[in-house]
Amino acid sequence: MRALPLLAFAGLVLAACQTATTSTPPAPPPEQAAPGVTPNTFRMPTGTGCSGEVERFQAVMDNDLATGHTTKGVHTRVSSEISSARSACSTGNEAGAISQIRATKARFGYPG
Repeated sequence: MRALPLLAFAGLVLAACQTATTSTPPAPPPEQAAPGVTPNTFRMPTGTGCSGEVERFQAVMDNDLATGHTTKGVHTRVSSEISSARSACSTGNEAGAISQIRATKARFGYPG
C-alpha cells in the first residue's frame, strides 16, 4: 500500500513534465536596438548647402545623445553652436554657417 501513493506522485510528476514540454514557448520580446547602437529607423536628413549641413549635424548629435555616445551637457553646448550656424545660414551667410559647423565638429571631435 505504501507504493500506491509513491506511484501516484510519480504519475503527477511525469504529467507535469509532459504538460511543460508541450506548451508553447513565450513570444520573444520586440526587437530593439542594443544600448549604444543607432536604431534602424534613424534617417539622416537630406538637403544641400548650409541648411543640409546644419540639420545633418544636429541629427548626429541627437542620435549620439539618445544612444549614450555623448552627455546632455555636451549635446546642449554643441546644439547651441549648431543653432548659431543655423541663424547664419538663414540670413544667407552660407560660408559662415558651414565654417561654424566645421569648427564645432573639430572642437568636439567629429569628423569634418
